[in-house]
Amino acid sequence: MSNRDRALAAAVELLGTEGLRGLTHARVDDRADLPKGSTSNYFRSRAALLDGVVDWMVRSETPQVEATFKPASPEELIDQLCHIYGFMTGPNAVMVKARMVLWVEAATNPQVRRALLRGRAAMTSMLVPALASLGVRDPLAASDAIGMCVQGLFLQQFARDEAIDPRPLLEIIVRGALA
Repeated sequence: MSNRDRALAAAVELLGTEGLRGLTHARVDDRADLPKGSTSNYFRSRAALLDGVVDWMVRSETPQVEATFKPASPEELIDQLCHIYGFMTGPNAVMVKARMVLWVEAATNPQVRRALLRGRAAMTSMLVPALASLGVRDPLAASDAIGMCVQGLFLQQFARDEAIDPRPLLEIIVRGALA
């Protein structure tokens, strides 16, 4: 892993475990075990660092998501979405928590909002064709509904600190999109 990627991974870890206040260039250097000033060399400002974090998260998650979205039936899509949810709330939980921190920041920070929207577009570009192949009448709206539902599930699961089964809600959305 390059030093730049180590810095981004450390920034995600800080965001996901300590929130936005825990993210400084010096703390990223420390967490990534990089020489002082390394993160500042890659990302001159906090805004540049946050932008880099979002892009890195999308690059990190895309292979897992791409490999999953090839459903042959609505049931298979629901299974795949549940699998991704399990990955996101299990091995990838810190990254999801970091993204949640960034969602809140996006409410008042247009640059973070633009970066998150780029990430959302990347995920939408993978989900919409899968939905269209199943005959969903409005794949973009269904993709948005799934995304919003899953974001809400993440928030509830992490805020409550208890596991949530996404299947019932995902079944309603997928089956409703096919109706």
